[in-house]
Parts: sequence; structure tokens; C-alpha cells
Amino acid sequence: QVCQGRVVLILTWQGTNPRLRSILLNSHTDVVPVFEEHWTYPPFEAVKDSQGNIYARGAQDMKCVSIQYLEAIRRLKAEGKSFARTIHLTFVPDEEVGGHKGMEMFVQRPEFKALNVGFAMDEGLASPSDTFSVFYGERSPWWIKVKCMGSPGHGSRFISNTAAEKMQKVINSFLAFRESEKQRLKTDSSLTLGDVTSLNMTMLEGGVSFNVVPSEMAASFDIRIPPTVDLKAFEEQVAKWCRGAGDGVTYEFHQKCMDQHITSTDESDPWWKAFSGVCRDMKLQLKLEIFPAATDSRYIRAVRHPAIGFSPMNRTPVLLHDHNEFLNEQVFLRGIEIYARLLSALASVPPLPAEG
Repeated sequence: QVCQGRVVLILTWQGTNPRLRSILLNSHTDVVPVFEEHWTYPPFEAVKDSQGNIYARGAQDMKCVSIQYLEAIRRLKAEGKSFARTIHLTFVPDEEVGGHKGMEMFVQRPEFKALNVGFAMDEGLASPSDTFSVFYGERSPWWIKVKCMGSPGHGSRFISNTAAEKMQKVINSFLAFRESEKQRLKTDSSLTLGDVTSLNMTMLEGGVSFNVVPSEMAASFDIRIPPTVDLKAFEEQVAKWCRGAGDGVTYEFHQKCMDQHITSTDESDPWWKAFSGVCRDMKLQLKLEIFPAATDSRYIRAVRHPAIGFSPMNRTPVLLHDHNEFLNEQVFLRGIEIYARLLSALASVPPLPAEG
């Protein structure tokens, strides 16, 4: 229990050489809410249709991966397999609300350090094409609230120096940047969403009455910044936008992730070599990407452990958090085979120099 009401479940398959660093398989047990009236089938009954599509909240995000981990290990144990490296499974409670009372706290605890993690796998995304998406890093989520103070007065007058006028300048600056990043993504086919900075205004607050000019207004922005961006320089740009809107304009962070660690995908890296080798043998086409949103992988990378985001779901529409979330049974079953092969390779990585 990392804090009141937040429990992390740890399952361990002991390796033959426990001194070696372990393999960590992470998944989260929580799901996002549903709007049941928009679902074809009840979202918590896992209904399978005639095409073998299993409809359920969490079918993609991420009950599938949790169960694939367990079934892959069940299969390997039934075959009498054993490996040098220990395999741990962690099931964390609150990824969908930021992981702040789950993985973020867990990685700081002695119980996590005792796992002796060498390499971690966590959730990825479905891929509509034949390729499988593999995520080696994530964008840094920044949640910023900008407050504009101005002169109040009666709604019938042309008040000078109003909060609304300043807010207009703030919004224009932020959304102009949004448009430039949107166009950069649109015009450069080599870029994916994770390679650019997304920015959206998500809340707007202010005012007490139709006929009163407010003295304060606030706008909230959700910004996701790729690892290639200088975060200090980006914050200076935010400050410049606020200064440019006039006096009495301030900003505060409600979330400010500064970690930009990425996981090596170089063939000289023993972990990646094991992962990619299995994919080549199984003829899986991989697409390496920066994850566009945020997962608990970022907390694992922040404490200096390599982590890959991977959900073996190709030829599948991306429906996480959407109505009628589903996964086809054949894709699901093939994922078990993929994980069985991956675990066999990763848990057999020879001792590294740092492991003696």
C-alpha cells in the first residue's frame, strides 16, 4: 500500500540467478469511465461478437496486456521453462489519473528498489496497420494555468486594461504556437504525434455577471512536450507570451514533468537486442515512436531503468478511452505468443558487465 487506499500488487517468478537484474512487467488495474448509452454492448461484460471482437472497457487499455503477461508466464511454466533472470509483474492502481498515488510513489519505496529492475515493459497503443508500435520515450506533460488581472467595472463602459483583453492576447499566443506545431506535423510525413508539442486550452474561467467586467480571468492549457525540446527554453517562451499580454499576467503549474529520459533502441544495447531479435524472428514490423500521451513508464525511466511501451495489437483501431473499445480474440491470443517469446529472450539476457 503506497498510500491510503492505493495498493500495488507484485507477483514474482524467481529466476535461477536472483542476483541478476530482473524483468518488470507493469500494468494498471484502473480504467476510465464509460458513457454506457454510447456502447453497443454493456461495457463491463466483455461481450464477444460473431467476428471475435471482444467489447469491454479496458479491452485495449489495458486488461489485455495484464492477462497476456499472466498467460505467457502460465504457458512458459507449463512447458517447464526456467530462466536466469527473475520476472516481476506489478499491477498499479491509478495510472488513468496520473499515477501520482501509484507508480510515482512506488518507485521511491524500498519495495521497488528490492525488485532490482533491469528492464521494464509497460503499455503501448493499438496500431491500425500491420506494424506494431513500440514506444521508447514519452512527451513531458505540462498543465499550466494562466491568470490575468485587470480593471473591473460596469459592462456598459469601455474599461481600459481589462482581464479579458489580456486573456485574448494570451490565448492568441498559445494557440498560434499550437497551429504551427499542427502544421509541422501535417507537412512532415516523418513525424508522429509524439515528435511535436501538442497544446490545447482545456478550461476557461472568469466573471460573475453579464453586466460586470471581471477583475480576473484564467485559462488552463494541457501541453505535451517531446524529449527533443529544451524545457527551460520552452518555459521562457511561455513567460514571454504572458509578459506580452500585459501587466498582472501570471502562470502556475499544476503538473510539470521535467524528466526526458528515453530508452535505447540501439542494437548494441543488450535489452533492445533481445527485444528486437524476437520481433525479427517472428516477422513483426516495428514502428519506433515517442508516446504521445503519458503512462507509468515515465516514472520507471525517471529512476534510470530502461522501459518500453508495447501492446501487441496491430490491425486494430485505436479505441482506448473511446466508446465501444474492443480487441479481436485472434490478436489477443497472438499477443500471448509474442510475450512468451519476448520473456524467454529478455529473461535469458546474459550477465551484463555491471552484474559481474
